[in-house]
Amino acid sequence: MRVGVPKEIKNHEYRVGLTPPSVAELVAHGHEVVVETLAGMGIDFTDEDYVRAGARIVATPQEVFAAADMIVKVKEPQLHEIAWLEPRHTLFTYLHLAADKPQAEALMRSGATCIAYETVTDARGGLPLLRPMSEVAGRMSVQVGAHYLEKEQGGRGILLGGVPGVAPGRVAILGGGVSGVNAAMMAVGLRADVTIYDVSTARLAELEALFEGRVKTAYSSKAAIEAAVARAHLVIGAVLIPGAAAPKLVTRDMLKLMKRGSVLVDIAIDQGGCFETSHATTHQDPVYEVDGIIHYCVANMPGAVARTSTFALNNATLPFALKLADMGAEAAMAADPHLKAGLNVRGGYITYKAVADDLSLAYRAA
Repeated sequence: MRVGVPKEIKNHEYRVGLTPPSVAELVAHGHEVVVETLAGMGIDFTDEDYVRAGARIVATPQEVFAAADMIVKVKEPQLHEIAWLEPRHTLFTYLHLAADKPQAEALMRSGATCIAYETVTDARGGLPLLRPMSEVAGRMSVQVGAHYLEKEQGGRGILLGGVPGVAPGRVAILGGGVSGVNAAMMAVGLRADVTIYDVSTARLAELEALFEGRVKTAYSSKAAIEAAVARAHLVIGAVLIPGAAAPKLVTRDMLKLMKRGSVLVDIAIDQGGCFETSHATTHQDPVYEVDGIIHYCVANMPGAVARTSTFALNNATLPFALKLADMGAEAAMAADPHLKAGLNVRGGYITYKAVADDLSLAYRAA
């Protein structure tokens, strides 16, 4: 198979779909890999690194799409990139369609087979291709939250860990999944006062055992969230409904309960965000203020630590990319129901029910 890797073009996105070691694995399996020039420069991979791995370098993204049968990316394609997709193509990347109807409709018109990293599953019911970026985003959320709590950044002037004689900052984490747990690990490491909210009592029991009393846990009712935002200095939105839009857990009215200069970090922004006042931002302009509350809603948070993120992502995606290249998309999905769970668009239809429902678009079972 011919595999194409275009350069990512989203604002301040430096990750790349395949590293040179991943290219070498595909070449060893007998596949041809075409890489757009400078695709890896953001994380210090040169064109020469890709050539040594066996890739062919081309000058433009159009050449990548024209030469390849499968396109491997990191972020969702922009609308002008989708125009280069054809029915013969397999697209393998993050899509997050439930928050992006124009992209979904454009992918439907392309006729391409589109497999989303974020809905591929594993035997334990997990999301193995979303997990590494959830780990990164969870850990980053505390890092950026602590930064924007600084007074010179417009924050309340709170040190999350406090000092002897001064209480630590209070962190509320909405969602006890992968990103929430990783956020809690970082916040506990900074000696913050941490509470995790979740709707699963079984999960809350697991978190109690995992953190051995170093975090508090609470059931995520509306009343509990209202109390949480009124008390917290940093609120991290880490909820996930696979493939679907995130629920709006924090309303505009709740912001009035918060202390001026507090910070909201919305990890769920790729899926529309879990704060009513959230809208996607970029690394170039990452924050905005509503009612005195700082919002950090960068839609590609892991792009800020692009080298770590790219290696973590490739570790997870490469086995699936090899299977798709070795067998072809249809045979690979027939052989692996977990890979098939990643199928979001095929033949002009949405094939993931939650996405079709959220966007009111034509659905056809995979």
